[in-house]
Amino acid sequence: MVVFDGSNSMWGQIDGKAKIEIAREVMDKLLGEWVDDRNVGLMAYGHRRRGDCGDIEVLVAPGLGALQSILDQVNSISPTGKTPLTDAVEQAAQALSYTDQPATVVLISDGLESCDRDPCALAAALEKSGVAFTAHVVGFGLGSDDDVSSLACIAENTGGEYITATNAEELSKAFDVVGAAVAEAAPKPEPEPEPQPDVPSVAVTGPETAVGGSEITVTWDPTIEEGDYINIVPVGSDPDVFGPYTRIGNSTEVKLSVLGEQGLYEIRYVHGTSKKVLGQSDLEITRPEVELSAVDVVETGASFEVSWTPTINRRDYVSIVPLGADAGEFGNYLTVRKESEGDLRAPADPGLYEIRYILNVDKRTVASRQIEVSDPQVTLQIPDAAQTGASFDVSWAGTVNSQDYITIVPLGADEGEFGKYFVVRDKSEGELKAPAEAGMYEVRYVLREGKKTLASETMEVTTPSVKVSGPASVITGAKFDVSWTGTVSPQDYMAIVPADSDEGEFGNYIVVRDKGTGTLTAPADPGLYELRYILREGQKTIASANIEVTEPEVTITAPETALAGGKFEVSWTGAISPNDYINIVPMGTDEGEFGNYFVVRSNSKGDLQAPADTGLYEIRYVLREGTKTIATTMVEIVEPEVSVSAPSEVRAGAELRVTWTGTVSTSDYINFVSAGTPDDEFGTYKQVGDKSKYDITVPDETGLYEVRYVLREGSRVLARATVEVLAKDAQLSTGAAIDAPESAAAGSTIKVGWTIDNASADQRITVARGEQAIFTWISAKKISGDPPMEITMPDEPGVYEIRILDLANKEVLARKAIRLE
Repeated sequence: MVVFDGSNSMWGQIDGKAKIEIAREVMDKLLGEWVDDRNVGLMAYGHRRRGDCGDIEVLVAPGLGALQSILDQVNSISPTGKTPLTDAVEQAAQALSYTDQPATVVLISDGLESCDRDPCALAAALEKSGVAFTAHVVGFGLGSDDDVSSLACIAENTGGEYITATNAEELSKAFDVVGAAVAEAAPKPEPEPEPQPDVPSVAVTGPETAVGGSEITVTWDPTIEEGDYINIVPVGSDPDVFGPYTRIGNSTEVKLSVLGEQGLYEIRYVHGTSKKVLGQSDLEITRPEVELSAVDVVETGASFEVSWTPTINRRDYVSIVPLGADAGEFGNYLTVRKESEGDLRAPADPGLYEIRYILNVDKRTVASRQIEVSDPQVTLQIPDAAQTGASFDVSWAGTVNSQDYITIVPLGADEGEFGKYFVVRDKSEGELKAPAEAGMYEVRYVLREGKKTLASETMEVTTPSVKVSGPASVITGAKFDVSWTGTVSPQDYMAIVPADSDEGEFGNYIVVRDKGTGTLTAPADPGLYELRYILREGQKTIASANIEVTEPEVTITAPETALAGGKFEVSWTGAISPNDYINIVPMGTDEGEFGNYFVVRSNSKGDLQAPADTGLYEIRYVLREGTKTIATTMVEIVEPEVSVSAPSEVRAGAELRVTWTGTVSTSDYINFVSAGTPDDEFGTYKQVGDKSKYDITVPDETGLYEVRYVLREGSRVLARATVEVLAKDAQLSTGAAIDAPESAAAGSTIKVGWTIDNASADQRITVARGEQAIFTWISAKKISGDPPMEITMPDEPGVYEIRILDLANKEVLARKAIRLE
């Protein structure tokens, strides 16, 4: 059963991402292929109601093939409430019938138990009463000050894995490790296995003797099935009895912890399908003997060193419990691992205690020694009085533990209550902040262990004397100076709020820091206001002064009309703030909306960009503070008179001369596109700049095109002309026609005929290269008489043009391409 933390703290972020989202993304790392043939379920807690320790629910009942159902349910969890993880683990164990069959729980939690139960005691009880019960724990994103032993003990008391993860990568790896551990665990035994065929015997090899609780290595030959087990039980036990066991998987040897009780045992190889014992080896378990060493007396809450020899098993514990406590009880403890010494924390209450060495395998105490826990001598030094919200010095002597606290609480507050506090660490002095409310208080030295107060001193918190000054009136949105005396904390605030505002409300404000003056911005609405000095601690007002915010006198001047898309000058008087705006919007636009605008800065005039659409508009002076309009004038945006012209025909790939009149803005465009292209799309284009004509290279594809004059503002087309792109060898005629062959031999002489609509004083037939400028040529003959005329072609092969030019009127009358071969 997977037990998932749905408490509100899962919304906490790691590297800018919520922990719940990180857990969802890597959940499939935990749920591997083993889910397909195992009965797996999902339980969540704290996912429905706030403050309810009973908010625990089975979202997916244990069953086969539950992978997608579990992932879907995890994706739907919305963290909400508390962390009743102990009850959740207990209910998960019960749902798996842990007293009748092997059961495994995987707990994923980002915090500690918050519903007053002892998870360590529960884990010990489940291990003791269950049939091969195991709990694995993944602690995710725990606080740096959290005592994780109450999570770790769940895994350690049941033989599971405990892994912490502080980010997404570590959580993914943790899920990999736990998933692998679960995959190796024994499947749920079938209640009534079908008869199986006989299987061969197996030779089991293990040590002849072992110390109780120690870890041994077992090998066997051959492996029958990967689902078989190695099981250690007392001699003569029934075949279905399980002691310490493990599934062999694809290994050739396993490590097992033997029971702590001395006696004769058998190491058995158990067939996973038939549950038959296929091989065994005798084992004698001898009594474990451990020697403990520690101080005779320790102060409450203090850490102290304890040592032991030998270490029997790295999973064993050393714990401190009240003298005579029942076997299996745990107080503060540590896991021995591979060490021979470590630190324990003394309980918060004085008295006689025992230090015990406890075997992990069966929670048996194999060694103990007595220790006295005494009250420490801690002293505090504080001032007799401090002002509300002010920081004051605290010093102390006799530190017990670096994780203890210094806190300030109302005089007579219940034990365990906290106000402002800090952790003592390795220091002997620190700084506390006085509460916002005046009165009598206690400063307490509080043990981290048990939250017990070891020392306290009384002090009075008094109301400070602070004065605030500012102008009697100020205009809306303006910046103005304010001053104060008697600063309590550099983190306090100076704020301006409507008169009689509730305590704790903020308008515009500044942090006082170490200054005595500052600048505030007046609100956008006129009226009566208060300047308030507000403590950072408790956000309490301790000084105030009245101030009136009045309407400013601002005027705007602009022309009566402006061209659509053009720029025009606007001037103003009575500027309030350099961060205010000049804004143009359609007449009647809602307050707070913006069109084209600029910031006034320290100027009194500026150029405003007119919209692309014609109509009646308002030019508004808008306060930066509250985006409130305080002055307006009207302007009519009129249609510009723009024309664009170009030849109606042009050959593919040639240069096209485009001219225009009525430029609106130098940032407008001349755009050449296929006819029918939407107005806001661009083909070949150039900005008009300060020019009135451009040459554009037309495309190679023939067809109808448009030359467009496009406003930069709104990409609106103001004028257009149609151009037809003809084939590269097409004849272009404007008042004449040429009769000549399509091709000829280089250097040959050809006959050229013509017709001309209107004669002039100087008309010529020229031969030029295809890309040559119009009024230049390779050869030319003046037209005199009737056609045809003999013309000699150039010697170089290529594409040429025969042209009829009217030199008197500077016109091209006709052009025809000819290919020379």
